[in-house]
Amino acid sequence: TGIHNVYKFLLKSHGVNGNGHSSAVKRRETILNLAIAPLVSKDQQQIGRLVIFDDVTDRAELEQRLVQADKLSSIGLLAAGVAHEVNTPLAVISTYAQMLAKQVGDDSQKSLILDKIAKQTFRASEIVNSLLNFSRTSTTSFGEVNLNRVIQETLSLLEHQLQKSGIQVKVDFEAELAPIHANAGKLQQVFLNLFLNARDAMAKGGTLEVRTWTDESSAKIEVADTGPGISPEHLHRIYDPFFTTKAARKGTGLGLSVTYGIIQEHGGSIEVSNRRSGGARFRLDLPLARAGAASKPVNFA
Repeated sequence: TGIHNVYKFLLKSHGVNGNGHSSAVKRRETILNLAIAPLVSKDQQQIGRLVIFDDVTDRAELEQRLVQADKLSSIGLLAAGVAHEVNTPLAVISTYAQMLAKQVGDDSQKSLILDKIAKQTFRASEIVNSLLNFSRTSTTSFGEVNLNRVIQETLSLLEHQLQKSGIQVKVDFEAELAPIHANAGKLQQVFLNLFLNARDAMAKGGTLEVRTWTDESSAKIEVADTGPGISPEHLHRIYDPFFTTKAARKGTGLGLSVTYGIIQEHGGSIEVSNRRSGGARFRLDLPLARAGAASKPVNFA
């Protein structure tokens, strides 16, 4: 009988990007199933060993995505119930805090306390709304979308914030990028989350790089920053709901979970890694629009 084990090998390869230029050397993790069995002759004498390598990387990645999707589905059901239950008392607290603020007059100490209550109530409300958006079943209208335009419009929305943070933006768009089958509004939310995360990671300024290109069946988007990168122990957790590496009160931990869900909704994929030169890199893969495909609403949970 054969001896079966699973080994992980780190392979280094030179890649070529979508524009035909050589990319930096990057590490690719490949999972191989190794089967070893004795090789015997007709008279049952062992004359060697038979070694078989089976590349199971794609299967392992698919299993990981299924686990993540199941996790998001479960937390979504829980989030919906919690959000609806919390919304009502939050509204009551906020209303009474505003009423009391009008009555305290020039009492600075009481005004300060009520101001803190109002701010924290507003923050809690933001978290609840994020939970509702995360868990809500919606009818999403899909159609042909100009990906470059969506990204450019999103960058325009954040132009002031990025400049104020000392962040330079570099774009490298494929000139004649084929349209994708998507919902522009939801994709804008994806890029907002990624760009804001990059901004937060570069507290002392840096460079945000955005690149697009296509292959035969999909559009590729790469969003990279020059921040400190993501700790290796956190890479597999960044899409988990409520997981955040930001300082307290600086994030809800739902941004990348929502991003992951939207990309899955579009039949695409998202991967994260650290750049050798420093910083984090997100790579998105979205299917191109098929010729003659009709735009129609699609229900997603």
